[in-house]
Amino acid sequence: MDVDAVRARYASLRDGGFVYFDAPGGSQVPDEVGDAIARALREASANIGATYESSHRVEGILAQAREDGARFLNCSADDVIFGQNMTVLDFALSRTAARDWKEGDKILVSRLDHDGGVAPWVELAADRGFEVEWVDVTDDLRLDYDDLERKLDERVRVVACVASSNAIGTIVDVARVSELAHSVGALCWVDAVQYAAHVPTDVQTLDCDVFICSAYKFCGPHLGLAYGRHELLESWRPYKARPAASDPVGRSFEPGTASYELLAGFSATIAYLESIGGMEAVVAYERTLGQHFLDALPEGTAVYGEQTMDGRVPTFLINLEGVDAVDAVRQLGERGYGVWAHDNWYSLGLREKLPYPGSAIRVGLIHYNTVEEVDGFARELGALAGQ
Repeated sequence: MDVDAVRARYASLRDGGFVYFDAPGGSQVPDEVGDAIARALREASANIGATYESSHRVEGILAQAREDGARFLNCSADDVIFGQNMTVLDFALSRTAARDWKEGDKILVSRLDHDGGVAPWVELAADRGFEVEWVDVTDDLRLDYDDLERKLDERVRVVACVASSNAIGTIVDVARVSELAHSVGALCWVDAVQYAAHVPTDVQTLDCDVFICSAYKFCGPHLGLAYGRHELLESWRPYKARPAASDPVGRSFEPGTASYELLAGFSATIAYLESIGGMEAVVAYERTLGQHFLDALPEGTAVYGEQTMDGRVPTFLINLEGVDAVDAVRQLGERGYGVWAHDNWYSLGLREKLPYPGSAIRVGLIHYNTVEEVDGFARELGALAGQ
């Protein structure tokens, strides 16, 4: 992958004056994606179903986006669902799934999970009398599959988990979770917001039932993308305006008018990723860059979670010995490096297992970052540690 050529496609990266290591909070966007959104607003400002040309253009945008989403996830275009973002899709689909559940049914969530994948179930349980239980993590902050297996019984209706942690980058073996969930007739429900931005996705291999991600994590617009197992979607009664389209089946779970201009931007995002070699090229480059980052960290840096790139994406949670995280990110920002400090990173279950007393620094790399940026950042960390 020619990283210089990649960076040339981003207006935000061309001056080289600021380094974005904040991809877990939202990636930069190539110019062609913004151009596609603007073009759709100029040329396809209409709704589907009319007889005139601008409406036909919108229908073409929608059909193309479904095909592109299906190719990205390796599923049928019929089973693609678009929404505002992962969290909104999760709240909506969880309520659809639970229409016929009974009081006392159980939901398992993981301590690695972002609260966007936990709160929908917690609130649903409060409304309907369900039980929510945490699946624990091991001492090295991996998902505890033995604990998951112990907590599975005939009352469990869904096992919700992340595919990779938004805080510490740990990858979950979703195929194994799916197998365990299905052994008791439960659904495997995946928050893949961090995973889909860094790892080639194949929902067929993962064998999950629901898989949700957000395009703004992989250089696209603020848009949620979901897959649902076809026979599952066909069995659900969606919350929707009754005359609204129900064909293909994924469309049934989009209750209102879509953001067609963002769908045009989504298609441009998928075209961009494919033009740089696809997610296979992305993961190869990011693994090398992430290991370089780990190797370059100065003495006295604590890394929470996996200590190599095995079993993780390039999202790192770190602290410098004797340096306040909030003060560190302020100084790093002044020196041209964009990172964040936070207490829990919306991973409330994981926070209870993390040893730092206040906040920690999250560093998120993505394929437009460079070795030179990593080296410069490591030098700045060393200078902060030296203070």
